[in-house]
Amino acid sequence: MAVGEDVLPALHPIAGLRLGTASAGVKKPGRRDLVVIELAVDATSAGLFTRNAFCAAPVQVARNHLAQAAPRYWVINTGNANAGMGADGLIRAESVCAALAAQTGVATAQVLPFSTGVIGEPLPAERIVAALPAAVAALDADGWALAAEGILTTDTRPKGASRRVRLPGGATLTVTGIAKGAGMIRPDMATMLAFVATDARVGAPLLKKMLVAAAEKSFNRITIDGDTSTNDALMLAATGAVAAELDGATLAALGDAVTEVCTDLAQAVVRDGEGATKFLTIAVAGGSSSAECLAVGYAVAESPLVKTALFACDPNWGRILAAIGRARVDALDVERISVWLDEVLIAERGARAASYTEAAGQDVMARAEITIRIELGRGTCAETLWTTDLSYDYVRINAEYRT
Repeated sequence: MAVGEDVLPALHPIAGLRLGTASAGVKKPGRRDLVVIELAVDATSAGLFTRNAFCAAPVQVARNHLAQAAPRYWVINTGNANAGMGADGLIRAESVCAALAAQTGVATAQVLPFSTGVIGEPLPAERIVAALPAAVAALDADGWALAAEGILTTDTRPKGASRRVRLPGGATLTVTGIAKGAGMIRPDMATMLAFVATDARVGAPLLKKMLVAAAEKSFNRITIDGDTSTNDALMLAATGAVAAELDGATLAALGDAVTEVCTDLAQAVVRDGEGATKFLTIAVAGGSSSAECLAVGYAVAESPLVKTALFACDPNWGRILAAIGRARVDALDVERISVWLDEVLIAERGARAASYTEAAGQDVMARAEITIRIELGRGTCAETLWTTDLSYDYVRINAEYRT
């Protein structure tokens, strides 16, 4: 179950990057569950990782390797998170990196591992290592679509996005990315897994700034269930295949393209949220700070009562007011607050709007895509985030996750 069209857009290849997908039988025999991404020798990389204190072994290894050397390979498995496994998990993650490094002739520190799946089970590293030759043999610049399928877990469809930026001299820069994620989503940095690349030449420090800015407006503005994963990782690579020098304007345009790709991917994660039947935009304006706008937005977006009312198409607007009121915003004056469902004003001056009718609210709640707009009336700051409803299927998917 997902919201919106199930169409993977055209994913433009990135010169200097190849992707290979194979089946390692990590959890289910025969399914694509292993992806290798090869980066050009001169490529730069930047990464953001989960803030969860129980971060998975691959997150720890990837952080350490990224600090030691410029990555040449990213290796991703699904079906097993390799999280909550202590020293043994680190050994298994390192063994996968060492095997791929030996096969491709690079240093072990130039391989970054990423895993997603069930927490608390030993990573079948021997199966992954055995499948690495097939993934390497499949390396292809046009391998984005297969890779998007190869990183999925409870997702119902692959997620990808591309943008192109025309430079004044006639050259074109490309940005392409894929992501996976459907549940355990409130990133606090990225999403469960996302891999984005460009053929521009960008130094690592500037690439990191570009990635942080993109994440703040995309992956850090989504929530499915308020849970931050142990395995979240967002990677951005610049292969340098297009050697054009970038001035301030072209760097800004490239940064915008990276943000747009990340936003498309983040919204695709929400549209494919576990059991989702609705795609919700929560737009909060009139705040005195970004932080209080986000506090109000997340209070509404993560309220089980609001989310279940949305699933039921029930315009129970009192639940929205209650969520706003418990957002812990200092000296919040409810007399200044207005709330809309799409174009319908439902509350103002601390009460139901005089113009509101149940029929109008019902009409909006029956839609698959809805915007809840909140005006706080206390400043000029605004923030937007995206979420889903909460359905029976969300409970079923997570109750049956390990069976």
